[in-house]
Amino acid sequence: MSLDTAGLQTFVSEGLAALANPADAGPMQAYLKTEMPFFGVKKPGRQPIRREAKKRFVPSSHDEWVAGIRALWALPHREEKYHALEWGKDHRRRHLSMASLPMIEALIREGAWWDLVDTTVSYFLSPLAKAEPESMRPVLEAWIDDEDLWIRRSAIIAHNGHKGATDAARLFDFCRRRAHEKEFFIRKAIGWALRDYSKTNPDAVLAFLHAESERLSGLSFREGAKQLRRDGRLNP
Repeated sequence: MSLDTAGLQTFVSEGLAALANPADAGPMQAYLKTEMPFFGVKKPGRQPIRREAKKRFVPSSHDEWVAGIRALWALPHREEKYHALEWGKDHRRRHLSMASLPMIEALIREGAWWDLVDTTVSYFLSPLAKAEPESMRPVLEAWIDDEDLWIRRSAIIAHNGHKGATDAARLFDFCRRRAHEKEFFIRKAIGWALRDYSKTNPDAVLAFLHAESERLSGLSFREGAKQLRRDGRLNP
């Protein structure tokens, strides 16, 4: 039985419309500095829809999984795009693979803002990079020099959550290669990735921060050092 993508769209869209709160829609839109419309439904309110969509609409193949994500992503409201990513995460265990990479890249390029990009990386790109390190190596090597800042950001934060499996040499290399950038979202990504890895290997991150203190921006250094300072390994 093929996935009813139109039914999935209708279920999510009508569910959100029934919960729409115009009083919250404006502030949510303003917070994200986007022209994309909102229903005004915050995450707790979306969870019952998410749980029911997961049960009702189950993809039987990778192609169906991608089709379901793309169907929800094509809808106009921000919360519908959140549901695209959440529904995709709920069914990723059986379907996420290197064949998913074109979809992941498209979501990042089309999302082009931190909430959609960072969620896409967390739900799909980072797990894929951890599961397929050799296959993903040339991909991320290309992405770190891509002209699209969201692709470059994704190449850096794709290391997040890998803990002991982190490719530290590549992470540090990527941070060095993008340390010259003035773009806030790149500087923030460097610091975030370093901070995340410092929870696993504080000595390595501390050594990197000392060695690259002149090259890293203040923002990257401060963000990268946060956990180390909390742990008393670096003076405030």
